[in-house]
Amino acid sequence: MAKRIQFRAHGGPEVLEYVDYAPAEPGPQQVRVSNKAIGLNFIDTYFRSGLYAPPALPSGLGAEGAGVVDAVGSEVTQFKVGDRVAYGSGPLGAYSGLHVLPAANLVHLPQEISFEQAAGAMLKGLTVQYLLRQTYELKGGETILFHAAAGGVGSLACQWAKALGVKLIGTVSSPEKAALAKSLGAWETIDYSKENVAQRVLELTDGKKCPVVYDGVGKDTWLTSLDCVAPRGLMVSFGNASGAVDGVNLGILSAKGSLYVTRPTLATYASNPTDLQVMADDLFSMITSGKVRIDINQRYSLADAAKAQTELSARRTTGSTILLP
Repeated sequence: MAKRIQFRAHGGPEVLEYVDYAPAEPGPQQVRVSNKAIGLNFIDTYFRSGLYAPPALPSGLGAEGAGVVDAVGSEVTQFKVGDRVAYGSGPLGAYSGLHVLPAANLVHLPQEISFEQAAGAMLKGLTVQYLLRQTYELKGGETILFHAAAGGVGSLACQWAKALGVKLIGTVSSPEKAALAKSLGAWETIDYSKENVAQRVLELTDGKKCPVVYDGVGKDTWLTSLDCVAPRGLMVSFGNASGAVDGVNLGILSAKGSLYVTRPTLATYASNPTDLQVMADDLFSMITSGKVRIDINQRYSLADAAKAQTELSARRTTGSTILLP
């Protein structure tokens, strides 16, 4: 028997319930993980609110965690009981002391990486890996725009971009977050609550704009982001923190300079165990080398998941937030 967070109806944080839970025995190709730390991410609020539909209700929540293998299915050969593992792509149910998931979704966790670091880094770190190394493979020397630079994904992007020799312009909502982003490697910051983002990007790039813009905010920043992309540049819309982008008029892409746009997801890039482990190893090497630091700035008990989500949605968090079962 374990404890978990579940929800029976869509809504705000108040729909989350902390309940007793008896996880199933792992199927032939599944592994049961005893979680030591659990990641908190914006996508969790999308499932809770109904923006994304869970398979069925009541549903568990969360897709990221790290711990020790508790049991393995009959056909699993790549993991054994006692192995240190981490995961960042579900299935839903990570907000739990015990979680059963496909072996294909797990990666081996090196001793040098703590459970808390892994839980705070897997989803966000793998996201940054595919954004900066695959969606648009940064070579160094570029000037890019990254929204919410002091948030969980942004905090890692600032560091990774600097390590690549990239000038990252980060949008932030306060002087404190601007200072944080700069301390993590952002080249410049723009306080979107006071400054015109597109105008500042023009000034900072001598009128050239950016070859790529990374936007995890969504609806509120969509048009501004397009105004920051250089002709024939790439607009990467990878999140919906302010709501989903909809009603897109493709003609706007030609009007603003024959732009490209993509809406990537981690699941597509980490679609098989080999690619997933390669991406994770890239992330782990950045952490162990010291080029990327995982700042766990908020820790909550699993029972306080609703409070943690409230703080996240109100943008009162920085870096990574984890839940402890």
